[in-house]
Amino acid sequence: MKIRNHRDFGAGIMYMVIGLFFTIVASQYQMGTAAKMGPGYFPFFLGILMTFLGLLVLLQAFSAKAAIERIPKFNWRIIAQITGAVVLYGLLLPRLGFLIAVVVLVFVSASASKEFTWKGTAINAAFLVAFTYSVFVLGLKLQFPLLPVFLQQ
Repeated sequence: MKIRNHRDFGAGIMYMVIGLFFTIVASQYQMGTAAKMGPGYFPFFLGILMTFLGLLVLLQAFSAKAAIERIPKFNWRIIAQITGAVVLYGLLLPRLGFLIAVVVLVFVSASASKEFTWKGTAINAAFLVAFTYSVFVLGLKLQFPLLPVFLQQ
C-alpha cells in the first residue's frame, strides 16, 4: 500500500490522536446514560466519532482516486508570527484597549500571509472590531477596556 495523499494521511493521524485523547480522558469521568448524561458522555462519544472520521480520512489517503499531494515544508516563521500576534493581543489588551489590540492582532497575523494587502487587512480589521465589539461588549456585556489607559477618564 502506498500513501498517495500525504495531507489526508497526516490529517487522519491527527484526527485519530485527538479523538483517542478525548476518548481516554472522558472515560475517566462518570458516563451516565443517554437519558441522564454524565460529564464524560458527550466527549467520550465525540472522541470516538472523531477517531472514526480520522480513520476514514486516513484510509482515503491510500485510495487510487486520491489526489497525489505532498505535505509542504513546515514554515516555523508563520507559526511564530501568528502565535506572537495572539500573545501580543493579550499583552496589549489591558494597556491599549480592545479596539487597538484587535487591529494590531489582525495586521500582525495577516502579514504572515502571502496574499497580504493593506486595504484588505484594514477592511478585515474594521469588520472584526465592529463584530467583536457588538458580540462581546454589547451582546455579552463583557467588561473590556475599549481605549488606551491614558485616554480613559
